[in-house]
Amino acid sequence: MSNNFDAKKVAVEEIKERFSNAKSAVLVDYRGLTVEEVTELRSKFRQAGVEYKVYKNNLVKIAIKDTPFEALSQDLTGPNAIAFGIEDAVIPAKIIKDFAKGHKKLELKAGIVEGSYCNLEQIIQIADLPSKEVLIGRFLGSVKAPVANFAYFLSNLIKEKEGNAEA
Repeated sequence: MSNNFDAKKVAVEEIKERFSNAKSAVLVDYRGLTVEEVTELRSKFRQAGVEYKVYKNNLVKIAIKDTPFEALSQDLTGPNAIAFGIEDAVIPAKIIKDFAKGHKKLELKAGIVEGSYCNLEQIIQIADLPSKEVLIGRFLGSVKAPVANFAYFLSNLIKEKEGNAEA
């Protein structure tokens, strides 16, 4: 019994570490996926820097107690896998949502993103958001546009004045 208890303690510590390094954690129900489909999903996660793990629900509940991820306890029923967003908090939800389009058996359940609990609808909304880079690009474009228009106006005004001075 001591050997089993020690193994569970090690597993709980591993789970705690995964959660402590994560900006987000998204729960999925993977029942019904084939081995090939799970391998494909894992590959997509690996390419994006997302950690994808299956743990026993009771061990996860112990590990997330008194942490910002504790709200996930209510969703830890049945077989679950957890996608941990280490660098980008939104990418796990995006990958799962895109993958689920072609694999109806994969189901998003809930998640914690940047410390906030998100139910299924909220996770889907987050997955639909443009990437951080796209949002920054849009912002910079909107800031740049008035300045560029003003510079164009001044340039034309100067050319017009120079044209009138020559005539």
